Amino acid sequence: MKDKRTYNKLKEHGEDMTHENESKITIDPNFKKESESDLIASLTEQYRIELHQYKERESLHLRTENQLKATKQIVIEMASTIRELKTQNDNFQAEIARLREEIQLLEMQIKK
Repeated sequence: MKDKRTYNKLKEHGEDMTHENESKITIDPNFKKESESDLIASLTEQYRIELHQYKERESLHLRTENQLKATKQIVIEMASTIRELKTQNDNFQAEIARLREEIQLLEMQIKK
């Protein structure tokens, strides 16, 4: 079985083969108005279903986008808090070192 149609004759090269996958809609001359209204109702229902699916995808997208923004804000706040804590920690370490030196000086004065 061939995957694609190939030209067998020279005159076929001028023909457009893109129409091979297209479907044709033929309207039955005996098509009744009831069938037409059924078709319209069916298409309307299909449109409503597709619209509902689109709205669900849109709401999911908005929810995800809002969660992303909130998460980004939390990360920014946490980073600034970490910087503040690091600064405080460095200050406390310097204060501890200063107090240790002062304790050593006082111990030396007591020994004298």
